[in-house]
Amino acid sequence: MTVALLTDKYELTMLAAALRDGTAHRRTTFEVFARRLPEGRRYGVVAGTGRFVEALAEFTFTPHELTALSEFLDTATLDFLSTYRFSGDIDGYAEGELYFPGSPVLSVHGTFAECVVLETLVLSILNHDTAIASAAARMASAAHGRPMIEMGSRRTHELAAVAAARAAYLAGFTGSSNLAAQQRYGVPALGTAAHAYTLLHTTESGPDEQAAFRGQVAALGVGTTLLVDTYDITAGVANAIAAAGPQLGAVRIDSGDLGVLARQVRQQLDGLGATNTQIVVSGDLDEFAIAALRAEPVDSYGVGTSVVTGSGAPTAGMVYKLVEVDGMPVAKRSSRKESHGGRKQAARLAKASGTIVEEVVYPCGQEPLETSGLVARALTVPLVAGGVPVEGHHPTTDLAAARERVAAGLHSLPWDGLKLSRGEPAIPTRVVPFQT
Repeated sequence: MTVALLTDKYELTMLAAALRDGTAHRRTTFEVFARRLPEGRRYGVVAGTGRFVEALAEFTFTPHELTALSEFLDTATLDFLSTYRFSGDIDGYAEGELYFPGSPVLSVHGTFAECVVLETLVLSILNHDTAIASAAARMASAAHGRPMIEMGSRRTHELAAVAAARAAYLAGFTGSSNLAAQQRYGVPALGTAAHAYTLLHTTESGPDEQAAFRGQVAALGVGTTLLVDTYDITAGVANAIAAAGPQLGAVRIDSGDLGVLARQVRQQLDGLGATNTQIVVSGDLDEFAIAALRAEPVDSYGVGTSVVTGSGAPTAGMVYKLVEVDGMPVAKRSSRKESHGGRKQAARLAKASGTIVEEVVYPCGQEPLETSGLVARALTVPLVAGGVPVEGHHPTTDLAAARERVAAGLHSLPWDGLKLSRGEPAIPTRVVPFQT
């Protein structure tokens, strides 16, 4: 099955109706945006653009799929789909850019027929990856430079786990436990052992934690991380140093009051001469727990469930709306679901210091913005031209650039924008109306 069937039926029935009534080949623009951020969030992080551009090349219909679709589609629609290749243009925000309510994150330009069938593909990728990256960026900010490992593969769908690992790494995580994410996207793979390995070393005489630690060190080297809370943490730390010596790389705590335990373990390690042995903590962490541990002697974090589920916001709430037909702005007027018509682009205004103050969304082709002494940076960049991906948006090779964008974006936020407490978006979005 190609990605073309990872879609909703109504996209193809709309296509069939448009082909029948002669409107299928009108020139259109569809826009992806979020009307609002998840409750209490101050900013979002765009992710998934590279994966969408990659998937777009695979959006084709095989004879097998067309046979299945023939149950409800007419011959003319099936003929159209049999040769479908997107040949239009796509522009939008590069991965790693921050976004706010109303930001035109992605714009798809082409005939109605070739654009309408992409809705679910676009939204399923961007809503998932953006939600993960937005949560991960909050965690990275809370960690204040300390390394973080994404380890949530066992808490989500097996394929979503790979995308989540990529999105978390894009937003500032150090690496992931997921090997498929390393193989496919180059995300650094990290991990050592779970409690099962320690429990395995149980004999008739009882648990032999030190034997487990010796075995792990023999296999992985003295720089490994030993999990010390299977039984008693104090005894676990002592056994770890006895097995590995004071040059042990790190110990991990996965349960209990992490702040209190980290202080106790740090004191114990120092007393044993293991002053350079680091402390890794994990166990139901989110951005709030990470922030609460900032003053504790914690060197790195392992985050699972919270990051792969968007830390309470598993979707970015983005929508895919028709905003222009044959050069004419069109807009939805439904209550609380309004949209702004017309093909748009965006710029972000900042003070000379680099602190951003406003996002401006304005019609393509209109005069440049009046910035009132502020520095304007264009956000809308070409992603696909004539159906061909534009260089600079590959899902693997351009991850480093995306990570840099996230870091720069967080650095540019007003101080209030980095708060984890509930509040309004960090900056306002101003939409310039079309001139008539």
